[in-house]
Amino acid sequence: QVQLVESGGGLVQPGGSLRLSCAASGSISSFNIMRWYRQAPGKKREQVAIITLGRTTNYADSVKGRFTISRDNAKNTMYLQMNSLKTEDAAVYYCNAWSALNNADYWGQGTQVTVSS
Repeated sequence: QVQLVESGGGLVQPGGSLRLSCAASGSISSFNIMRWYRQAPGKKREQVAIITLGRTTNYADSVKGRFTISRDNAKNTMYLQMNSLKTEDAAVYYCNAWSALNNADYWGQGTQVTVSS
């Protein structure tokens, strides 16, 4: 059972940057798809970014051009670089990983991102 642990959240002013990390307790090489989601109070959880094993990426329209998802299989870690943060980016950010080998879906516990002046 692989565990995912997010880190890097915190308080940042509008226009600032944060880098989130999602560290896995085991190898992420078998994860075909890894994603970042976020959930703001009173809102549904939404997918923010996705990266495949082949490093194909896709982003929600609201973050395109500002966020960058990446993965380092050697470090068993996925990242989300967030630039030009807006107040509407404030949410709990979750990482998710899916493996086709066993159709297993894994979630982290979330990390809080607050964007406020």
